[in-house]
Amino acid sequence: MRRAFTLTEILVTAAILAVLAAAAVPLAQKTVQREREIELSRALREIREAVDAFKRLADEKKIRTESGTEGYPPDLRTLVEGVELLSGQGERSSEGRVVKLLRRIPKDPMTRSTDWGLRSYQDKPDASSWGGENVYDVYTKSRGRAMDGSLYREW
Repeated sequence: MRRAFTLTEILVTAAILAVLAAAAVPLAQKTVQREREIELSRALREIREAVDAFKRLADEKKIRTESGTEGYPPDLRTLVEGVELLSGQGERSSEGRVVKLLRRIPKDPMTRSTDWGLRSYQDKPDASSWGGENVYDVYTKSRGRAMDGSLYREW
């Protein structure tokens, strides 16, 4: 005599699997969102540390900066391409040493782009566009909300 599953057993098994799958999908989505938030935080920190390092070099008169920039980089590309160090007398160093503050512009995990929102030192705090004078701060252009309810743009 051959043993087989009844239609009822198959339907109950399918129903149990459907319930488990329905519970797993939101959990997986939250995990992916959490990972992207961690990556966003990491990318923002990396860029902000590079901007701060540029400002520190400018304040210490170790690099040449344009007037009106307040010692901040003109754009993110400058942090990648590097800046030439000056000698103690304000002249170019004899070695022509270039300091690169970023290896590459990090990709925004929310927009999947390297196009970050920029703030200039001269911009108003609530400005929605970059004035172009320098890069004082960066933010994501994503309009999404974080798991804690805050806007990603405000990070």
